[in-house]
Amino acid sequence: MKRLIFLLAASTALAGAGTLFIGSYPATILVFDEAQGRIVDRIPLTTGTPMGLRVSHDLKKIYITTIDHNGLEVIDTASRKVVNHFILNAGNKQYRFRNGAADPQGKLYYTVIKEIDRLPSHYEVSKAKYGVIDLEQGKIIKLVDIPPEEETNPALLGMVLPGSMSDANVFEVSPDGKYLYRYSDQDIAVLQTSDFKMVDRIDLANPKLPGIEHVEFGWFGADLHVTSQPGEHITSFFWEDSIVHKKVFGIGRLDLNTRKMSFTPIGSAPAGMYGLQVTPDKKFAYAAVESGERGNQHCEFWAFDLTNQKIASKAEFQCPTHQNFSMSTDGKKFYINTKFEIEVYDAATLKHETTWDLRVDSVGAIGAEFVAIP
Repeated sequence: MKRLIFLLAASTALAGAGTLFIGSYPATILVFDEAQGRIVDRIPLTTGTPMGLRVSHDLKKIYITTIDHNGLEVIDTASRKVVNHFILNAGNKQYRFRNGAADPQGKLYYTVIKEIDRLPSHYEVSKAKYGVIDLEQGKIIKLVDIPPEEETNPALLGMVLPGSMSDANVFEVSPDGKYLYRYSDQDIAVLQTSDFKMVDRIDLANPKLPGIEHVEFGWFGADLHVTSQPGEHITSFFWEDSIVHKKVFGIGRLDLNTRKMSFTPIGSAPAGMYGLQVTPDKKFAYAAVESGERGNQHCEFWAFDLTNQKIASKAEFQCPTHQNFSMSTDGKKFYINTKFEIEVYDAATLKHETTWDLRVDSVGAIGAEFVAIP
């Protein structure tokens, strides 16, 4: 399943009045009005094709990494203008990075970087390192070796491999800016932002919660920003109960201040599920469920009653080749993106309503995730 370059953000507090900021090929961010169902603006990028998109916690800025020259651009969501841009490549040296996280002040950007030196007869590629980029100076100000035991971590490797299936939001900075949370399907590491030293680690195989073991992140689902609170990380989780080892899925919350985790079970985990979305009132959740091999797939929408913790309804839909699943900012619609189009469904009936034709490639060669923000 190929992930898409999407970011969903609201421009006003009115229901259904959100704005879609869509990364498109070759070097543009489309501004799509959710209420009108059409593109209302285009934001040109100076540094190349968008590779990863990350919104700030206050929803005022979007940080975009680009692939052509390994650049980074910052968009102001109110003015819809690029307010900062720069490239890291210089001379015979290139720096490969895919995504990362900015500090709460928007001054520093934390990521994983590979240095590539072009020599007369060959290229030399260094090992991946933790990196800090000064957004005002537009340059790398710190590189720190990744410990040997972390070098093969799939989440960190995915940050320097364009188009990888690793979750784009591997890093998150604590509200006080002192700690960096590194997420993977193995554990959650808490690093000091000053030197990247690990100060805590949450083992997902044994999360120290009663009746829960073998926890996994929902890698193919977007973070559930519609339910997020300041200082809280929310996403879909999968785990086994410790008695009969039945696979369960639901919503997991991590408090970035106290490092405490909590889980809300929803039901038995299907073979494949992605894009778990929760309505703003937190009463219902929706997901796209997939079973079977490519060419013989079966796809369904599942609606969940979170109050009674049960499946409320199901509906079959045609499995697209390229797809991503997300919800409108008011929680009344959800979307399936199929590269050049967005299929719109009614959340109450699970029925198809209309198709928004983008008339442009919103995937290109690179993929990132589709995130819903109120």
